[in-house]
Amino acid sequence: MNCKNLYHEVVPRVLTVYKQKDMFWLIGWVGGVMLLWLWNRLFLNYPAFVQIQGAFINTFLIALLCIVFSAALAWSVAVGLHFLPNSRTPYLKLPLTFLLNLIRSIPQILGVLGGYVVITLMISNEILASRSVIILLLGLVTSLFVFQELADLIRERIDHYSKLDFVNAMLCCGVKESRIINIDILWKNSMAHVTNKLIALFGIAIFLQCSVDFIISVGLSTEVSPVNLPTTLGSMLAKIDSKQDILAIGYTLTHPGYIGNLFFRHLQGISTAFLIVFTLLSMHRISTGFSRRHSL
Repeated sequence: MNCKNLYHEVVPRVLTVYKQKDMFWLIGWVGGVMLLWLWNRLFLNYPAFVQIQGAFINTFLIALLCIVFSAALAWSVAVGLHFLPNSRTPYLKLPLTFLLNLIRSIPQILGVLGGYVVITLMISNEILASRSVIILLLGLVTSLFVFQELADLIRERIDHYSKLDFVNAMLCCGVKESRIINIDILWKNSMAHVTNKLIALFGIAIFLQCSVDFIISVGLSTEVSPVNLPTTLGSMLAKIDSKQDILAIGYTLTHPGYIGNLFFRHLQGISTAFLIVFTLLSMHRISTGFSRRHSL
């Protein structure tokens, strides 16, 4: 009876998770990362294992800081632009809009690359030394070029709900407009949309970060060196050992019998590439599943 009860309790939960594609992919991503960590712990040499582990943690932290900064910037800018025309300083809307459009006109990868180069030069000149401050700045720089996607979404939600009758009704009842915007419109009625966008921005932040770190690590110029930057998956992929490991995949196309060696002799590059691709794919699937589950 206990086994039957357990079966009837577990199976419906498993089916529910499978139907909720965002939860399914989230669990799959966590499980895949843990399995890879265990495999590397068993078969990858310890120095490389420590490097990949640190690179993954740094990449995750910078992307997480990016969405935190993006949420704060987007919320502040969107709400600020809504209130500026009726405030004591309406003239600030024009320069703020110009600045936002200027940032928007810069391709994201070029903007992040420029920010990383500046941070690298500051490290080389010993202006920056703290590891924590460097990681914070890397997250902030990335957020500056991605937060406007979230800001546009928040402004759309504010404009949409501001046209509805309940806003005027609440204003007539003496409720402050700031409370209506921040609590009733954004917090109570828009958090699903905001959360979905933040998931997408997390994937974008990882993609930009890995791309830029790879470019800098390969060698942007003789004056820019990634030696003092925190190790990330992008910089790990640029290492000569990782490149050789990736090239081994092409070798197996003409020598299929060599494929078994990929999972033992070429783990550094294969693991780094897998973490990047699998994480980006998982974030896309999580965002899509979340959107469908909440019918956004």
